[in-house]
Amino acid sequence: MQDLPPQPHRPAAVPRRETVTGVPRAARRRAPAYTPARSEICEQTSLGTTYVRALMRSQLRAGLGAVAALALAVGVLPLLFALPGTVPGPLVWAVLGVAAYPVLWLIARWYVARAERNEADFAGLVLDPADPPPARRRP
Repeated sequence: MQDLPPQPHRPAAVPRRETVTGVPRAARRRAPAYTPARSEICEQTSLGTTYVRALMRSQLRAGLGAVAALALAVGVLPLLFALPGTVPGPLVWAVLGVAAYPVLWLIARWYVARAERNEADFAGLVLDPADPPPARRRP
């Protein structure tokens, strides 16, 4: 394509100014922060052992809470059904065959959410704040 000469009635276009900037300060990579919890765990000191035991205790508490809720929800049913003349036969099967499963699902969902929260709290203690957070599983 040919270069056309500038029109006499129109001045030549002024080149546009551009501003050159650096990387935003927030995006710059900084030196990793010292995470004492990570080093304590890696070196297997008594403080690191305490951190790991605290995680294990919180996970155990969540598991025992789920088992207690399950025992309460399902364990009461035989006592309820044993009472004389309170529940007719087909209703017993409806409760055992249909109504018990949503309760079990809710207990399991609560347990998984609690366990993931415990792990996220522990990871927040151990991981470097400059690192991106670990990917979270979506249900």
